[in-house]
Amino acid sequence: MKLLIDVLGWSGSGFLVLAYGLTLVENNKYVNYAKYLNLFGALLIAINCYYYDALPSFVSNLIWSVMATLTLYKTKKREHYFVKPKLKI
Repeated sequence: MKLLIDVLGWSGSGFLVLAYGLTLVENNKYVNYAKYLNLFGALLIAINCYYYDALPSFVSNLIWSVMATLTLYKTKKREHYFVKPKLKI
Protein backbone atom coordinates (compact mmCIF):
# COMPACT_ATOMS: atom_id res chain seq x y z
CA MET A 1 0.00 0.00 0.00
CA LYS A 2 2.83 2.40 0.85
CA LEU A 3 4.33 1.97 -2.61
CA LEU A 4 0.99 2.80 -4.25
CA ILE A 5 0.60 5.95 -2.14
CA ASP A 6 4.16 6.99 -2.98
CA VAL A 7 3.53 6.48 -6.71
CA LEU A 8 0.32 8.52 -6.46
CA GLY A 9 2.14 11.34 -4.68
CA TRP A 10 5.00 11.44 -7.16
CA SER A 11 2.58 11.26 -10.09
CA GLY A 12 0.57 14.15 -8.67
CA SER A 13 3.74 16.16 -8.24
CA GLY A 14 4.68 15.44 -11.83
CA PHE A 15 1.21 16.47 -13.01
CA LEU A 16 1.51 19.82 -11.25
CA VAL A 17 4.95 20.51 -12.72
CA LEU A 18 3.70 19.52 -16.18
CA ALA A 19 0.64 21.75 -15.75
CA TYR A 20 2.86 24.69 -14.88
CA GLY A 21 5.06 23.97 -17.90
CA LEU A 22 2.02 23.88 -20.17
CA THR A 23 0.93 27.31 -18.98
CA LEU A 24 4.31 28.67 -20.06
CA VAL A 25 3.85 27.42 -23.63
CA GLU A 26 2.69 30.24 -25.83
CA ASN A 27 0.14 28.07 -27.60
CA ASN A 28 -3.15 28.40 -25.70
CA LYS A 29 -4.51 25.03 -26.79
CA TYR A 30 -2.63 23.37 -23.91
CA VAL A 31 -4.14 25.54 -21.18
CA ASN A 32 -7.20 23.29 -20.83
CA TYR A 33 -4.95 20.27 -20.30
CA ALA A 34 -3.11 22.18 -17.60
CA LYS A 35 -6.38 22.80 -15.74
CA TYR A 36 -7.13 19.08 -15.59
CA LEU A 37 -3.55 18.27 -14.63
CA ASN A 38 -3.81 20.79 -11.79
CA LEU A 39 -6.96 19.11 -10.51
CA PHE A 40 -5.70 15.53 -10.68
CA GLY A 41 -2.23 16.43 -9.44
CA ALA A 42 -3.60 18.20 -6.38
CA LEU A 43 -5.95 15.32 -5.60
CA LEU A 44 -3.18 12.74 -5.87
CA ILE A 45 -0.88 14.76 -3.64
CA ALA A 46 -3.74 15.26 -1.17
CA ILE A 47 -4.19 11.49 -0.96
CA ASN A 48 -0.48 11.09 -0.32
CA CYS A 49 -0.47 13.78 2.36
CA TYR A 50 -3.50 12.31 4.10
CA TYR A 51 -1.85 8.89 4.22
CA TYR A 52 1.28 10.34 5.79
CA ASP A 53 -0.70 12.60 8.20
CA ALA A 54 0.69 15.77 6.64
CA LEU A 55 -2.47 17.71 7.36
CA PRO A 56 -1.30 21.24 6.37
CA SER A 57 -0.22 19.97 2.95
CA PHE A 58 -3.39 17.89 2.68
CA VAL A 59 -5.58 20.95 3.29
CA SER A 60 -3.51 23.07 0.88
CA ASN A 61 -3.87 20.51 -1.90
CA LEU A 62 -7.54 20.04 -1.16
CA ILE A 63 -8.04 23.79 -1.55
CA TRP A 64 -5.92 23.68 -4.72
CA SER A 65 -8.16 20.97 -6.18
CA VAL A 66 -11.31 22.93 -5.29
CA MET A 67 -9.90 25.99 -7.04
CA ALA A 68 -9.06 23.87 -10.09
CA THR A 69 -12.59 22.44 -10.09
CA LEU A 70 -14.13 25.91 -9.91
CA THR A 71 -11.86 27.10 -12.73
CA LEU A 72 -12.92 24.17 -14.90
CA TYR A 73 -16.58 24.82 -14.12
CA LYS A 74 -16.23 28.51 -14.92
CA THR A 75 -14.43 27.72 -18.18
CA LYS A 76 -17.10 25.23 -19.27
CA LYS A 77 -19.86 27.67 -18.39
CA ARG A 78 -18.15 30.44 -20.38
CA GLU A 79 -17.60 28.15 -23.38
CA HIS A 80 -21.25 27.11 -23.29
CA TYR A 81 -22.34 30.74 -23.13
CA PHE A 82 -20.17 31.89 -26.04
CA VAL A 83 -20.83 28.96 -28.38
CA LYS A 84 -22.83 30.28 -31.28
CA PRO A 85 -25.56 28.03 -32.66
CA LYS A 86 -25.03 26.78 -36.19
CA LEU A 87 -27.42 28.22 -38.73
CA LYS A 88 -29.49 25.75 -40.68
CA ILE A 89 -29.88 26.59 -44.31
